[in-house]
Amino acid sequence: MQWFDVERLLSSQMRRRRFMIGAGAMSGLAIATQFPRRVNAQPKFSAYPFSLGVASGDPLPDSVILWTRLAPEPLNSGGGMPQQNFRVQWQVARDENMQQVVRSGTAMATPEFAHSVHVEVQGLEPDRWYWYQFRVGSEVSQIGRTRTAPLPGAALSQLNFAFVTCQKWEDGFYSAYRNLANEELDLVFHLGDYIYEYGIDSTGGVRNVSLPEQFQQETKTLEQYRLRYALYKTDPDLQSCHALFPFVVTWDDHEVDNDYTDDLSEKNDPVEDFLERRAAAYRAYYEHQPLRRFSVPRGPDMLLYRRLTFGNLAEFSVLDTRQYRSDQPCGDGETPRCEAALDPAKTMTGDRQERWLFEGLDRSQTRWNIIAQQVLMAELDHKIGEGEIFWNDSWDGYPLARNRILSHIAGRKIANPVVITGDWHSTFVNDLKLDFKDPNSPTVASEFVTPSLTTNGDRIVYGPYYGPMIPENPHIKFFDGDRRGYFRVNLNHERWQTDLRFVTTVSRSDAPISTFASFVVENGRPGVQQA
Repeated sequence: MQWFDVERLLSSQMRRRRFMIGAGAMSGLAIATQFPRRVNAQPKFSAYPFSLGVASGDPLPDSVILWTRLAPEPLNSGGGMPQQNFRVQWQVARDENMQQVVRSGTAMATPEFAHSVHVEVQGLEPDRWYWYQFRVGSEVSQIGRTRTAPLPGAALSQLNFAFVTCQKWEDGFYSAYRNLANEELDLVFHLGDYIYEYGIDSTGGVRNVSLPEQFQQETKTLEQYRLRYALYKTDPDLQSCHALFPFVVTWDDHEVDNDYTDDLSEKNDPVEDFLERRAAAYRAYYEHQPLRRFSVPRGPDMLLYRRLTFGNLAEFSVLDTRQYRSDQPCGDGETPRCEAALDPAKTMTGDRQERWLFEGLDRSQTRWNIIAQQVLMAELDHKIGEGEIFWNDSWDGYPLARNRILSHIAGRKIANPVVITGDWHSTFVNDLKLDFKDPNSPTVASEFVTPSLTTNGDRIVYGPYYGPMIPENPHIKFFDGDRRGYFRVNLNHERWQTDLRFVTTVSRSDAPISTFASFVVENGRPGVQQA
C-alpha cells in the first residue's frame, strides 16, 4: 500500500493557531504511529466481530479505500474489544465469489482507532467493479462491492450516482436505504448529518427499541461519539448500501454540534472545551468512514475537502463548510441581513479552501463540474411581502462568499456547474443567479437539495412553513417540505437528470419508493427544467 503523506497534505491552516490544550488533555487522541501493544495472534470474540459491516469510498482510477471495524459488542464501551492489536487480513477480487484475487494484505486494528481498519488498495484497473472481504482469526466479514473511477480524460458515456443526507436514527427506519440498495449506481455521496449528537429517548424513538442509558445523553466525549456511530451502523439497510457502493462522505454540523462554526459551539462553550469535543467528534468520524490517510485527524483539525474526477464527464469538488467558516455574521436563526454579513472577510469555506475550489474549477476539463456541499446555496427570503429575512446558517448568512463562487463560475465560464446540497430536511430545485433579486439576472448554475433520509420522520413541519415563502423566491423551481428519500442522478454528455425518489413513510423499514418528479439540466444551458 502507498500511504499518503499526511504532513504534505495537511494545510497550514490545519496546523494553525489554537489547539494547545496540553498533551495531558488529549493524550488519548494521539495518532498511533507505532503499535507497542502485543498482537493477538489467535483471537476469540464474544460475538461476530464484523457487526458494523464493511464499506468502501473515494474511488480513484487505480485505488479505493476499504473500511471495517471490529466490534463484537457494538453498543458497549470499546465495542467489546480488548486493549490489544489485531491483524486483519483483506482481499480484493475480480469476482463476487472472491476466487480471482488481485490484491491482498494485512492491516492492523488498534484500540487507538477503535479497532477500525482503513486500507488504501493500490494497483487496481480503472472503471471496473471489484469485490472485497476482511478476515480476523477464523471470522470473515460479508463481501463488499466497490468500483474504481475511469482514468482522467477517458471517454465516459454516463455516470449514475445518488446523494443523501440527514439520517437521524430515532426519527425513522432507513427504508430509503433499503430502496437505494436496488438502484444501479456507480457511487453514493453522503452530504452530512450522518449521525445526530442529541440524546435519544430510552425507547429509541420511532424504532421503539430499548437503548442503554449512555445513549440518552448528548454526545460530547470520544466514547459517546463512537457509540453513536456504532448504533447507526448496526442498521442492516445502511450496511447493505455501504457494502454495495463506494461512498464519498462529508460532514455538516450534527457530526459535532448543531450549527457550530469553526471553534464556536451552538451554546458558546469555552473554546478549549469545544475544541476538545470537536477533536473527539472528528476522531470518531474518521474511525467510522471510508476515508484516506490524508484525513487522519490531528486533534481538532481534519482535512476533508477533496476532488474526484470521472473520466471526461464529471468532476466533483467536495467541500467542508463547517471547519473553517466564520461565525454567523448576523447571529443565529432568522434575521434581516445585517451590515456584518457584507464583510468580505466572512467566509463559509476559509480562504485556502476557496482558492482550492477556484483553482480546481479553472483546471477542470470535464463536461460537468459539481460542487458537493452541505447547506442551501440559493437565496431564500423568509419574509412574505416587504422586507427580507434570512436563515443565517445557510449561504444566505454569507452572501459575499456565495457571490464570489457564483461570480467566478460566471466569469471563467465554468462548464455546466451543478451544486448538490443536503441539510435542509426539504427538497429544493433551484437556479443559482448572480442577483437573486432580479428574475432576469443570468442563471449561472443549478442546485439540487435532497431531503432528509429520516430526520423529522413523517411529521409535517416545513411544507406549511416554507411553502408560502416560495413565490417570493422565483429562482426556486420546485419545493417539497416533508417527504423523505434521496436524489438519483443519471449524467451523460448532453444532459443531467435528477430523479426525486421519495418513500411513502419512514415509520416502517419496508416502505416503497417512487419517483415523485424529475428535472434536467441541458449541456450548455444553465438552469433546471422539469422532465
